[in-house]
Amino acid sequence: MSALQVAIAALWTGDRHADRVVPPSGFTAQLTLFASGTMAFLAVFALALSLASGRLATIWGQELARTATIRVVAPVDQRAAQTQAALRILETTKGVASARALTDAEQQSLLAPWFGPELAIDALPVPRLIEIIEDSDGMDPEGLRLRLAAEVPGAVLDNHNRWRAPLVKAASRLKLLGWISTILITATLAAMVTLAANAALSANAQVIAVLRLVGATDGYIAQAFIRRFTLRALSGAAAGMVLGMLAVLLLPSTDDAGGFLTGLGFQGWHWLVPLLIPFLAGAVAFAATGAAARRTLKELA
Repeated sequence: MSALQVAIAALWTGDRHADRVVPPSGFTAQLTLFASGTMAFLAVFALALSLASGRLATIWGQELARTATIRVVAPVDQRAAQTQAALRILETTKGVASARALTDAEQQSLLAPWFGPELAIDALPVPRLIEIIEDSDGMDPEGLRLRLAAEVPGAVLDNHNRWRAPLVKAASRLKLLGWISTILITATLAAMVTLAANAALSANAQVIAVLRLVGATDGYIAQAFIRRFTLRALSGAAAGMVLGMLAVLLLPSTDDAGGFLTGLGFQGWHWLVPLLIPFLAGAVAFAATGAAARRTLKELA
């Protein structure tokens, strides 16, 4: 067995005599539990933000790429005729799977967030909107614009390229921000565990000296600290993870949030991802405590 395998085996089996080297409670225990629990709680939200942003980028990239809109800007007495003319052009346009004019009720619902639900469409010069769904091959937007300009001068085509790309880019950056936050949280946890381990080692300097006198090796002493701090980080992170997942479950639904928190959270198998957080915290504590113990024991020699 390798040295790492031996260390991991000793971590789970333990040694009650070696465990007495590390105080079971006190400042270092509280610091490790609090830091690991807090970092795990924050990591759940960082992962939720990253995974949700990734889903939004995919949805916006796929769905908006297959949609377009025509605005029919014409006098009221000509609007219906130009709308029908635009629809006839779309019927013969290659790449258009379906096209339909939005009803007054649908356009009113689109404007309700800005003008209120009591808005009368007839009171404003609102253009008629035509929704276009493209097929898998896609359409030629420039060719369609030329046909509309020649036959329906009041029609303006918008294939959403102007604002689709910035939305996808913003969602992708939010995803990256979530992963960067997770890395920073992991680094912070490593720093806090290292501080706690150094404090515990320094506080037990006399006990360590006595153990050396009776023949205990530095590896034996270090293993005691590694085991205690790894289990503390694991248990604290498990509690923080549970609280974080409960908080995500209590987030407002899409309808309650008015779309602002659309998709924020976990979906499907993504709910399994936070279960890795306690093990990650334990691994970080294992590595950080091992490094701190070896360094401090060398200084105390």
